[in-house]
Order: sequence, then C-alpha cells, then structure tokens
Amino acid sequence: MQRRTRYDIYMDTLETIRRKGISAITRISYGANLPVDRAKNVVNFLLRRGLLKEEEYGDVRGYRITARGGEFLQALQTVKMYTEADEIE
Repeated sequence: MQRRTRYDIYMDTLETIRRKGISAITRISYGANLPVDRAKNVVNFLLRRGLLKEEEYGDVRGYRITARGGEFLQALQTVKMYTEADEIE
C-alpha cells in the first residue's frame, strides 16, 4: 500500500467536509483517516488559504468548505484521475 501524498490528504479532508456539511474536527479526523492533531494542522492550512471557513454552532466549532475549496477539490480530483490513468498504461 502506498503512502498518501499531502494532496491526497487535502482531498480526503475537503471531500469529508463537502459530504458531511459543517464538520467538527473529530468528524474530519475520522473521515480523512487522520489523527486529530494532524487533522487540526491540515484544517489550519486549508483555513489560511481560504479553502475552508470556520463557523460556530452552539458551543462547537465547525468547518465548512468554501467555493474556492470546492474548486480546489475538483482540480485535485482531475489531477488524480489523470495521474492514475498514466499508472495503468
């Protein structure tokens, strides 16, 4: 089994948030298959680049994907599709 690249982790994180809606860090951690401390680092990286937006609902902090984050996720999926096609040939 190959290790995931940084971009695979970003893609898994964004896909989890897109699929679940507003997500707390533990839900993101489980969905992206990351320890909570690494999930926090990834979320902070994506927040700084405007790909996620932080929201508070009740006493819980959650994260939502932005339009720019959706575009980035789509671009990552396109690149992955082309790179996987090259590996098959």
